[in-house]
Amino acid sequence: MLDRRGWAVFLAVGFILIVLVPLLNLLPGKTSAIHLPDYLIPLLGKYACYAILALSLDLVWGYAGILSLGHGAFFALGGYAMGMYLMRQIGSRGVYGNAELPDFMVFLNWKELPWYWYGFDSFPFAMLMVVLAPGILALVLGWFAFRSRVTGVYISIVTQALTFALMLAFFRNDMGFGGNNGLTDFKEILGFPVQSPDTRIGLYIASVVAMGLCFLLCRFVTLSKLGRVLLAVRDAESRVRFFGYSVTNAKLFAFTLSAVLAGIAGALYVPQVGIINPGEFSPANSIEIAIWVAVGGRGTLYGAMLGGVLINLVKTWLTGAAPELWLFVLGALFIASTLLFPKGVVGMVGQVKAKLAQRAAFAEADKKPAPGSAGGE
Repeated sequence: MLDRRGWAVFLAVGFILIVLVPLLNLLPGKTSAIHLPDYLIPLLGKYACYAILALSLDLVWGYAGILSLGHGAFFALGGYAMGMYLMRQIGSRGVYGNAELPDFMVFLNWKELPWYWYGFDSFPFAMLMVVLAPGILALVLGWFAFRSRVTGVYISIVTQALTFALMLAFFRNDMGFGGNNGLTDFKEILGFPVQSPDTRIGLYIASVVAMGLCFLLCRFVTLSKLGRVLLAVRDAESRVRFFGYSVTNAKLFAFTLSAVLAGIAGALYVPQVGIINPGEFSPANSIEIAIWVAVGGRGTLYGAMLGGVLINLVKTWLTGAAPELWLFVLGALFIASTLLFPKGVVGMVGQVKAKLAQRAAFAEADKKPAPGSAGGE
């Protein structure tokens, strides 16, 4: 899946993120110049989740040509599945001391736990729902859309309408998901306190490991025969149909796998930020994910991940320094990526390297004497 240089870079980045970052947080004293503050660990874990989310969109947009503006919905569904498990772990430690019902249900005078909350006191069941909830939704939506040959801007509108509808539904108190406030006040995960520094490091490492595994999985898919079919579908769908390939099945597989990856990102995200609410379904979030991929480099996988991390780094800094400017900067980045570097940051770096190599080749050619000249005899 990777050449020798690629594996070296992959393992080096993994060593830095999985070994070096936790050690710099745990070993040096808090006054040391090389100490990583505790607040940076969940922040870096968040960035790893965003990288997985960007990777999931790049799989369908960069390789299959499907611009989904609803990936925020898949991310949120995975997050809600994890949030429901974490709420069930609170037990009698909630504000109202009710071991059976979450606090928001007690506040709203619910008498019993809804049937769709059954099983979420089990971690394996919750993890199964993290995969199935976004995966089944994508499978059903994709089957109807791709079977009907809905393509281009129309599939973007359909996916955006889906996430908007889910946002409105989850805002309702009678849905049983916490309404506007969502799910929060988590206590523990797998018996470990969520706020504990050791747990936060564990969640960070889990996010980074998941990011690496998701990258390798997507790399395997895109380099397989299916990956070549997806590229052909992106570039000339009608020709692929003419050659007898099932475009519907290829798109459906990529779209469903992409949704599952987004759900995993959401599940890892929630315990690190401590809350999940309907705001995660906002269509603006899904549009922002597309900007990450476009700025980083569509159809490159690692470029999309890089874009997700870089833009969120800028967002973290700018929303603190000048919050009123953030949306303007985000819009400017998208315009610049469209007009100035359509292949993203990764593509721009590749173009610069190609130009430098071309200039070096021309310079080397100029140094050589012309055939038949005195110097060449």
